[in-house]
Amino acid sequence: MKNNYLLIVVILSNFIFGQNKQFLYEYKFISDSTNKTDIKTEIMILNIQKDRSEYYSSVRYASDSAQAADYKRGINSMPPGNPLVSEWVTKYPNSNQLIHTTFMMSDKYKVKQDVEFNWKLTNEFSKILNYDVQKATTEFGGRKWTAWFTKDIPIQDGPYKFRGLPGLILKIEDQTKNHTWELKGIRSSQEEFVYPDLKNYRIIELNHNQFIKKFKNYRQNPTADLVGQIPDQHDSTGKFRTSAEIIKELNQMALEKLAKDNNLIEIDLLK
Repeated sequence: MKNNYLLIVVILSNFIFGQNKQFLYEYKFISDSTNKTDIKTEIMILNIQKDRSEYYSSVRYASDSAQAADYKRGINSMPPGNPLVSEWVTKYPNSNQLIHTTFMMSDKYKVKQDVEFNWKLTNEFSKILNYDVQKATTEFGGRKWTAWFTKDIPIQDGPYKFRGLPGLILKIEDQTKNHTWELKGIRSSQEEFVYPDLKNYRIIELNHNQFIKKFKNYRQNPTADLVGQIPDQHDSTGKFRTSAEIIKELNQMALEKLAKDNNLIEIDLLK
């Protein structure tokens, strides 16, 4: 049956705030604005802890967890699954600062950013998963957004970087409906959440302004950081290839992939 993975038991009563909560969102997005029919879907998790919240892909988390377990057994395995979203966001209560973790080529970037939303509440109401929700709007990242939040879950958070409403955001989408998150389930956990660290990426910490500069350079020349890191070598057929030839080929492949990733959540990063 289609989307069986969405059949998650939803807790609609006896909401126990003493436990850690995981809110599961269906994230639908169009990554290539020239191909509107290619709508991708991924289940994203908003994991609420006492001192922070973590937003990440359920598929990526399962893949990283499986690899981490194999490493502990001395097995160097390939990552299972095919996550569409690799980035995650860590937010802290009573603070506008967050950490956006993302990847560029072979490096992991942890970006500190201050984000404050100017929400406008409306008098429109509806229901999502039997919760009473209210409509609110804002602008962020070069897009106009519409959110539906519930005061029945008094957590001022939501998927991705969104937060700051007087209740949990159950649904949010941009004006063009290119990016949509909608809550599909809730589950509890008694365990403290720790995201598995595979230690297979170089970690670079940046502030948001530094990241914007790096990101724009990366979009123009994605393999710039590989210069000097790849030696001359023979390929699988025995043909000798120089470092410059290999990097040039990798760069062309990366540029072709990035060209189809032109419809970012924060579209103003491409300006």
